[in-house]
Amino acid sequence: MNRLLGTVTMYKLVLLSLALITVTALALSLAGLLGYPPLTLVLSLVVAVASTVISSVLVALAFRVKPHTESAFITAFLLFFVLPPTTPLWVMALAGVIASASKFVLAWRGRHIFNPAAIAATIVTLTGLTFSGWWVGTLYLTPVVAITAFLILFRTKRLTMGIVFVVVASLGWVVRYGDLAGGLQYAFLQSGMLLLAGFMISEPLTLPPRRWQQVALAALVGVIFALPTVGVLSFSPQLALVIGNLAAFFFGQRRGIALVLKAKAQLTPTTWEFTFSPTRPVRFVPGQYMELTLPHRRADFRGIRRIFSIASAPGGDVVFAMSIAEKSSTFKTAILALEPGARLHATSVGGDFTLPAPGTPVLLVAGGIGITPFASQLTDATAASRDTVLVYAVSHAAELAYADVLVESGARVIVVAPTPDGLPAGVEYAGPGRISRELLAASVPDIATRRAYVSGPPGLVSDVRSMVRSLGAKRVHSDYFSGY
Repeated sequence: MNRLLGTVTMYKLVLLSLALITVTALALSLAGLLGYPPLTLVLSLVVAVASTVISSVLVALAFRVKPHTESAFITAFLLFFVLPPTTPLWVMALAGVIASASKFVLAWRGRHIFNPAAIAATIVTLTGLTFSGWWVGTLYLTPVVAITAFLILFRTKRLTMGIVFVVVASLGWVVRYGDLAGGLQYAFLQSGMLLLAGFMISEPLTLPPRRWQQVALAALVGVIFALPTVGVLSFSPQLALVIGNLAAFFFGQRRGIALVLKAKAQLTPTTWEFTFSPTRPVRFVPGQYMELTLPHRRADFRGIRRIFSIASAPGGDVVFAMSIAEKSSTFKTAILALEPGARLHATSVGGDFTLPAPGTPVLLVAGGIGITPFASQLTDATAASRDTVLVYAVSHAAELAYADVLVESGARVIVVAPTPDGLPAGVEYAGPGRISRELLAASVPDIATRRAYVSGPPGLVSDVRSMVRSLGAKRVHSDYFSGY
């Protein structure tokens, strides 16, 4: 499934999912199974999309940045589902403008704080202009919302966070109703809980960077989601998320990240390295990733935002390495064309592909460009004090990226390649072919005493993860590069 979902970017997957829900809603309306007529739905959708996308372009121009059209469309669809289709069209248009402006006005040092659709819906409802409908919470739409929400959470590796939110929110409504059936029926079939779980809590730009922080955020939003009215304050789903966004803001990198290209170099016949100087210090843990934004003309279906593991240690320049084929994506073509001094921005830092304390022995398994997070970890100051075995599979000895880093780290480096010709001194040759269970058992006989980390293409990650588990590894962590 990772490989299939990886053929589209996260933004495209979210847009396609929202479009599928919309088409389903229109079909249900035509069949008389939805409480709103088709024309009402179409007008509401057109106004939400037009106002959000147009205002997004205008606000971006006013702040002298490139608009992110995919993000604007996603926000428009969410507003369409959150606000009732009977909302006055001018109020729907106002909500679209508020959502677009919130990314720049309600921001701190280049990073917006709130989910745009949630904050816009909160403002127009608290001011009494309309009410929050969350009308997708119906019997007939719930299966489609549930399936698409699952796919998004699975694709973004936030399924645990989504499940925690759903469980906490559902239990909250059961307690509030005092009845198991009634509470669950409201939570799943009336509240819009699944849309919030899959499409809004998971928005990457308003999430904290670490998984435990994301799970804590999901639990917090779930609790607030089910709170009863307190005085004049009614805790709507969007208000619960806005409060959660505010809490999440205090974790991680609380500013936008500006990067200046310092140098680029070809590491292997198919791999390039890009070294950036951040305009302000960037906090990250070795093994984490960064989402880069590179506006360029005629962007392909993968868009202008991509996630890459950081290949350098914290505390200085930020380095990325990526494979660039002869016929590559427009993003990679654009980044390869950059010259030193060029600027680009990163939206976030995150990820949990981080090593345990130095006293824990580890096995690192990399395939191809999957070496990048390990390069960061083996460059870090703690690398020399760690008992590390690295198994690295490459298509040719010339494709062995970061060979000097690997050898100098003090780790035991085992290479799987067609031939040993051209391999640097200090590495062990394990043979040709693919990484196999037998190869791992023979090369790392103490694998059961180690925590395993696997990075690379989804097929390799899936296969190796099963192998090391069958060999008794203490714990297996994975990081795949689908969709790069």
